[in-house]
Amino acid sequence: MHNAFADKLIEVTEHHAVDISKQWCNAVRTNPRTPTYHKMSAEVCFPRAVDFYKNLRRIYFSEKPYTEVQQYFSTYAEQAYRESIPLSEAIYALIMMRRHMWLYADFQAIFVTGPDHQQAVESITKTIRLFDHGTYLVARKYEELNEKPTG
Repeated sequence: MHNAFADKLIEVTEHHAVDISKQWCNAVRTNPRTPTYHKMSAEVCFPRAVDFYKNLRRIYFSEKPYTEVQQYFSTYAEQAYRESIPLSEAIYALIMMRRHMWLYADFQAIFVTGPDHQQAVESITKTIRLFDHGTYLVARKYEELNEKPTG
């Protein structure tokens, strides 16, 4: 039953990746906690979220999700680091990405009945674990990149 709900959640996220990504991009480009993103064009910002939301199914339902998380978030960290996005902003942008996914799903009212709410809690918990691990990986990757000699 959990998979049926999670399928609904992932389906909503995939099918509305463009809308969710637009909302995230607008928010991250105006949020006072992400000032570096304010200078980023929508053409650069938007595809990052679309890519994540459209590929969330692969990560969420993977037999080895932490391998998928490591690949995605390491790439995210390398890209943000190369663009001189401070670590705190790169992490807050991830927090906002997760938040926008859930806000959109909540707005779509896919959590209607009592059992839906229980399944929602389980899906939220798994999503939080994936993002938390991803956040750790981003911080670790930044540390590795900072240790590399520039030259």
